[in-house]
Amino acid sequence: MNTTTRVLLAASICVALAACTKKVKEEERPVDTTPVTTAPVSDGRYTPADLDTDACLRQRTVYFDFDQDTLRPEFQAIMACHAKYLSDRPESRVTLEGNADERGTREYNLGLGERRGNAVSGALQGAGGSAGQITVVSYGEERPTCTESNESCWQQNRRVEIVYTAK
Repeated sequence: MNTTTRVLLAASICVALAACTKKVKEEERPVDTTPVTTAPVSDGRYTPADLDTDACLRQRTVYFDFDQDTLRPEFQAIMACHAKYLSDRPESRVTLEGNADERGTREYNLGLGERRGNAVSGALQGAGGSAGQITVVSYGEERPTCTESNESCWQQNRRVEIVYTAK
């Protein structure tokens, strides 16, 4: 990987991490003289509840172009969020389920699904996730989300699903 590519990758990861940070909106409170019990201050780390509430973490499907196993740029921010979750929660585990559309042989599609899963795994690891937390599985064309034979359906089936097995 050349220097320019590394710099661009590092810059995009920084931008993605900045885009996924939690922002807390402070509300003005009326002055009250009674003692107030405050909750512990959040340290900015993700919790399991964030998997269902954080908009970035709820996005758990990464789509690919036809016959490609290269991660599209619009999914870099999602990778950064999930990588931060994995680094914040070392006990968490994720399975990356690679899928392909119905075109091509069974063997080719299984291999393509695995390459797509590995591309997502590489992006997660590059953004701070640990390889020990990630498992890649390929289903090829065996688990379509859409069963029609048209481009719209094929686009939906060319994907990797991020499944948390331990939160």
